[in-house]
Amino acid sequence: MLRIPGQLGVDLRASKHKATRRDILRVGGSAVLGFRLDQLLRDEALRAATPESYQAGSGFGKAKSVIMVYLQGGPSHLDLWDPKDNVPDNVRSEFSRIKSKVPGMDLTENLPRLANITDRITLLRSMSYEPVGLFNHTAAIYQMHTGYTADKVSASGQLEPPSPKDFPNFGSNISKLLPPTGPMLPFVMMPRPLQESNVIGKAGTAGFLGRAYDPYYLYPPGDDMDMSKMDRVSVEDLQLRPEVSVSRLQRRTRLRELVNREMPKVEQAVRDYQLESYYTTALGLITSDTSRQAFDLKQESESLRTTYGRNTFGQSCLLARRLVEAGTRVVEVIWPKRANSDHHSWDHHQDLSKRMKTQSAPMFDAGFSGLISDLDDRGLLAETLVVAVGEFGRSPQRGISTSGNSNSADGRDHWPYCYTACLAGAGIRRGFVYGKSDRTASTPVDDPVHPRDLLATIYHAIGLNPRQMVVNHLNQPREMVKGDAVTPLFS
Repeated sequence: MLRIPGQLGVDLRASKHKATRRDILRVGGSAVLGFRLDQLLRDEALRAATPESYQAGSGFGKAKSVIMVYLQGGPSHLDLWDPKDNVPDNVRSEFSRIKSKVPGMDLTENLPRLANITDRITLLRSMSYEPVGLFNHTAAIYQMHTGYTADKVSASGQLEPPSPKDFPNFGSNISKLLPPTGPMLPFVMMPRPLQESNVIGKAGTAGFLGRAYDPYYLYPPGDDMDMSKMDRVSVEDLQLRPEVSVSRLQRRTRLRELVNREMPKVEQAVRDYQLESYYTTALGLITSDTSRQAFDLKQESESLRTTYGRNTFGQSCLLARRLVEAGTRVVEVIWPKRANSDHHSWDHHQDLSKRMKTQSAPMFDAGFSGLISDLDDRGLLAETLVVAVGEFGRSPQRGISTSGNSNSADGRDHWPYCYTACLAGAGIRRGFVYGKSDRTASTPVDDPVHPRDLLATIYHAIGLNPRQMVVNHLNQPREMVKGDAVTPLFS
């Protein structure tokens, strides 16, 4: 006779209930009921490795969703939101300081719209880390998204393609541990992949969690200079073919479940691909109109779309709002120009004064301020954590090389030692500045925050222990991030 271990109605995965040797022997003979010995042992290992008590503190679990506005390329903090006066000419920004709605939160003239809503945001002016090979965009992007350093990092960084052995993107961890409650895509990444040179997608995958937890990649056709590409968003893969009715699909699902129960060897053979997760998610999506309608920007008024900016970034921010409103857990809006490039890229090694003033800054100012205001006006900001950050800042001195790149007299090189992030929503303090940079914005003088700690803060806000264990491709437990949440950011 088969026996189910544990007390009646008790989840054995709860930390206070341990599996005994007798339980394990019983479960070993119960594969027909769906129990797997390796899963039980793995759960035991994770419980043993994860701290049983997490001192959550303020802000824990305030967020139902996260929007990461990723400023790929590394924007200059001195020329956006940490202006400095009485500094040498080659440090001083070309742009004037302007007052914002909150005293002490001065910005530069490049962000007039954001200056009007600083009472809704926090500026974190002490992002900082030692480079150790992370002057390279791809290596720094990997650290910012996963909390870990890539395997092969040289003095100038690394240029490795994505691998199934990679640590997961933070959104993939959240998707696995906190899946959406309704038929909605758990994690969407748009409008282009993370990229430097020919390395595409590094840090933008679920890595060792398996492809079932990869984001939904929404990359409309068109190059980075095509400002209307979001008008061509297509989600055809979320549609049901006309000849397949919903009832027919559901009958297929019931048949599949019956077959799977009688084919444990097949299940074992494909379990690493996590096809069950794929299938369940896909079925919910294609039998519901919710996800498809969320992608339809035409349902928004022309005036609101114009407020966000009729360009790729602005419309991506608007779509991010629509997605979290519909139930998506994580959305990442990647800056629509790759690192190590020109025009509206944040990678300003030259022509900073012209390119930032006329291209990147106006686009960001409209889209990001529009996103914060729209979320707040709809009552969504209270449960949506919004984070805007790049992989690093830019060198305080113009015209010098810090990463081996050449820089014009009107250009700044990579600078990980001090830069700024912006946060809002989900209990984040409003009208607040956390941390302080020194006279030239070269290094923090108060409260430095490592990218690992920023990721820990995201996990904390969504209701997860940042040091919770996940299992890698070798079935080894690994902390989601070796960082600590910055709880003073929360009110």
